[in-house]
Amino acid sequence: MKHSFWFLLFCTFSIYAQTPPQASEKNELKYPLNPSGSHFFKVTFMNQTWVRYNQSNPGTTVVGEASPQTLDLGLRRTRMQMFGQITDRAFVYFQMGMNNFNFLNGFPALGNAQGVASNRKIGFFIHDAVVEYSAFANKDWLKIGGGLTILNGLSRFSQPSVTSIMTMDVPVFAQATVDQTDEFSRKLTLYARGQVGKWDYRLGLTDPFPIGTNGNPVAAISTNSSFAAKGHHKQYQGYLIYNFFDKETHQTPYMTGTYLGKKKILNIEGGFITQKNAMWRTENQGRDTVYNALKLWSIAMYADMPLNKQKGTAISAYLGYFNTDYGTNYLRFNGIMNPANGTTLPLSGVSGTQGNAFPMFGTGSVVYGQIGYLCAADLLGKNGTLMPYASAQLADYQRLNNTAGIYSTGINWLLKGHNAKLTLDYQNRPVYQNAVNGQLNANGRKGALTLQYQIFI
Repeated sequence: MKHSFWFLLFCTFSIYAQTPPQASEKNELKYPLNPSGSHFFKVTFMNQTWVRYNQSNPGTTVVGEASPQTLDLGLRRTRMQMFGQITDRAFVYFQMGMNNFNFLNGFPALGNAQGVASNRKIGFFIHDAVVEYSAFANKDWLKIGGGLTILNGLSRFSQPSVTSIMTMDVPVFAQATVDQTDEFSRKLTLYARGQVGKWDYRLGLTDPFPIGTNGNPVAAISTNSSFAAKGHHKQYQGYLIYNFFDKETHQTPYMTGTYLGKKKILNIEGGFITQKNAMWRTENQGRDTVYNALKLWSIAMYADMPLNKQKGTAISAYLGYFNTDYGTNYLRFNGIMNPANGTTLPLSGVSGTQGNAFPMFGTGSVVYGQIGYLCAADLLGKNGTLMPYASAQLADYQRLNNTAGIYSTGINWLLKGHNAKLTLDYQNRPVYQNAVNGQLNANGRKGALTLQYQIFI
């Protein structure tokens, strides 16, 4: 029965896609619900496949064997969206999928895990399930919604449209609580969002998940701040944009990475996330427990606009400052789709330091910037065009004795815009060793070369 449902759904959208009412919709799996098409239901599919060579962090092991470098194949993201404008005021949005699926999927981390049961056939889950009501029919002035959603404060990269990002991947540090007190950056949230004149706003009241439900053992409380395992408080967040020229896309809560010259965007933006007693640590040799609020804010400028409309060239650029207060000495290493699961050289007070991990989250501040240039539309004739880019993330965290600089450069081969593109990316990151008093010192640098193929329809 379940297979029959998906087969009928696919056939329905396939038939409609072959005979669209408008040329602009010929590549969409979109079904109209009224004669004008203003009411509709749409389905999209996206897959990002990675092939990656990585120079491992010191001491890295893979399934119990020393691995100074790795070569892996994986699915960074596999997603399906279903959404639609059901009436003039009612909007619904669903997303399902999985992330970071490589040969280690489901394998217990940190150890050879011989004899330990695991399950590689997990990971496909509901990302978003949102209902939204527009207070003004056919206007974007005020939309009130709720459910499991990526709508966030802090920044555009805290709620990114991953199908349209310019760099190969988003700066994940901006998804500040990812898989700690949220579900892959999604949270149960009641929100209001809208566009009034040149202003774009969103406000959210979030019910975060307890740290004990993230699937990993809860870290023991220590003198370094961590997410509190006791107590539960609501999270408040907000995000505000001032658009100097065109307005940003507003159909879903997701923020576009690059419009590839289709819009003239220049804006200033800022956001925040705060939560009472979200963090804890010990003082006085473990005798006292101290709670701290989670306090994060950012301010940034974003530009994405055509340079020469006749040639199709465009520029995309972003520069942002992030103030990240997780409490005293908070530090979290993370490696995207980490190709390793163990280390013989652990670092003091942090876990998950193997493979391609680096200090991604911490108390302190981050400056992040990226820039890209879209070449002429006919650069490669019928084979699309190119978009080279570069990005830099400079993190000044309390527990690091050196600024952590993570640099990436790459090039997109846009076979058909964001619908079909190949991306070759090189990332250079610092590695660390233990210092005194729980601090970490930089100890060289490592790199990773990744090829991604994205298909989106």
